[in-house]
Amino acid sequence: MTGRFDLGRHTTESLRALVAAGAPVVALVPVGSVEPHGPHLSLLTDVVISQGACERAATRLAGQGLAPLIAPAVAYGVTDCAVGFAGAVSVPADVLTAYLGAIVDGLVAAGCAHVCLVNDHLEPAHDAAVRAAIAGAAPGRASVACPLTRRWARTLSAEFKSGACHAGRYETSIVLAQDPALVDDAARAALPPVPISLSEQLRAGVGTFAAMGLDRAYAGDPAAATAAEGDELLDRLADMVVGEVTDALAARA
Repeated sequence: MTGRFDLGRHTTESLRALVAAGAPVVALVPVGSVEPHGPHLSLLTDVVISQGACERAATRLAGQGLAPLIAPAVAYGVTDCAVGFAGAVSVPADVLTAYLGAIVDGLVAAGCAHVCLVNDHLEPAHDAAVRAAIAGAAPGRASVACPLTRRWARTLSAEFKSGACHAGRYETSIVLAQDPALVDDAARAALPPVPISLSEQLRAGVGTFAAMGLDRAYAGDPAAATAAEGDELLDRLADMVVGEVTDALAARA
């Protein structure tokens, strides 16, 4: 890792010096999944989105007098909805909760004033497992930034709000802005819209992509995606991260 805010660029001595310098150290942990995202997007799409949000948020947090660090991403999550598709690697919810909880504890023990788990894998069981990881944290020590929260969902695109947004216009646009090499443009240009709302299907008790009718593991309109829209959406996701961090630090004070 080579980014200005990457934890991986530090040695134990430089990290100790950063903590001792006085500015509150805030660790951002990108969280995602390894799962299918249609025939056009990487299996790591959710991780790429979380990473992009962390990078933009880190710059803003530094401008507020904080010392942000982007920790290595947690790429595996609860991906039961994608069962049966190649590339779906799911871990049990309790295992993910324990693992993330240990990461939070370790970063706090290393001197971080706050740890934010930045999650863009939106499967409800996964989101619940991520939130459970900070349930025992001291007030203000940890937060979760996830667009499933209504406060942030309403700031995002119409496709996102519709729920028909798995590997559709919303996610494809963000990956085009963050890492276009991970988008197969020829494949996505040929994809017809799939107007199936995952959120509605899940509320109705339909639990897998296959049962929902997502035969190619995508919903929405990937052919309509643009890097410009993705750039705007990444800014809004960065707003989400900054908002969760600053609110938590204010509550702690």
